[in-house]
Amino acid sequence: MFQKGLKDVVAVQTKIASVEGDIGELRYRGIQVGELVAKHSFEEIAHFLWNDKFPDQNEAYTLQEGRALPTHVKLIIDALPSETLLMDAMRTAISAYAHQSFTNQPIEQQALHLTAALPVIIARHYRNVNGLPVIEPDPSLSHTANYLWMLTGKEPADVHVEALEIYLKLTMEHGMNASTFAARVTISTESDLIAAITSALGTMKGPLHGGAPSAVIELLEEIGTQENIRSVIEEKLQNGERIMGFGHRIYKTEDPRSIILRDKCAKLTGKDGWLDLATAAETEIIDLLETYKPGRKLYTNVEYYAAAIMRAIDMPPELFTPTFSVARMVGWTAHAIEQLKDNTIFRPQSVYIGKKS
Repeated sequence: MFQKGLKDVVAVQTKIASVEGDIGELRYRGIQVGELVAKHSFEEIAHFLWNDKFPDQNEAYTLQEGRALPTHVKLIIDALPSETLLMDAMRTAISAYAHQSFTNQPIEQQALHLTAALPVIIARHYRNVNGLPVIEPDPSLSHTANYLWMLTGKEPADVHVEALEIYLKLTMEHGMNASTFAARVTISTESDLIAAITSALGTMKGPLHGGAPSAVIELLEEIGTQENIRSVIEEKLQNGERIMGFGHRIYKTEDPRSIILRDKCAKLTGKDGWLDLATAAETEIIDLLETYKPGRKLYTNVEYYAAAIMRAIDMPPELFTPTFSVARMVGWTAHAIEQLKDNTIFRPQSVYIGKKS
């Protein structure tokens, strides 16, 4: 039976994550994502997704080992034209890891290195194209804090590290999305992990998938202050405009990731003006949506609070999709590992609808 875009076709059985849109649940390996986010760091959850276990108490688990880019990767990044988009630079740099001394390592070790390297790659190219000196990784900082440090050269505020880390942990994995499927198709040919991640990055670049929460930022900037929320939103609804950041293709109730981000932003009230505005605006917008579009169940999606967090930490829009990729690298590599454990090459059929002689 033909399904355009493979919509609702089950192509994979997985133990990595479950997305229950009807009841608004997201689990990583059977554990509610909210529980994981509350109790574990980015590094620990990554280890869990790769290995189906958390690091031992005596195991000093970090991603520092992979932060040191090989010399040839640095040279390639530095040689890229300034107009090279970040997603293209990331794809090129990751491809440069495809040499035997790397690909002969255990695949879990490769996954760790690539996850650690991607923020370093992003920061290096970003600072190059903006005429800024490259900032080397700081081994004393966590994965998230080090990313902000390398981008800005400034010690990141704890409130910003905390908010961004929650976002990264919540978006590591989300089922059989387009980029994850691309990674599994590539690795199913018994290609290598580098090729699979390159495929995933190329897929993430597309605006229908990776996109960016820039439209939500534009909405919050248009609102400006809490006093303007109702008037701005009512005008948009009366004009039939879509309110960005509300509604989700999969979740028919509240997006569990949005709930967690909202709760965290609420706890940070008074510490950052943009997070305050986003928290206040959400309540008002949902109330107005119910009034103007009763029964539609248009709840906040993860992009809404992602936008608020990105704006709060002054992250430029060109870094949104790369930052999403920093998180999703964990899911891509976890799926590649799983695919190889019980592999069958993907070979769907097509139906010819052209001219016949």
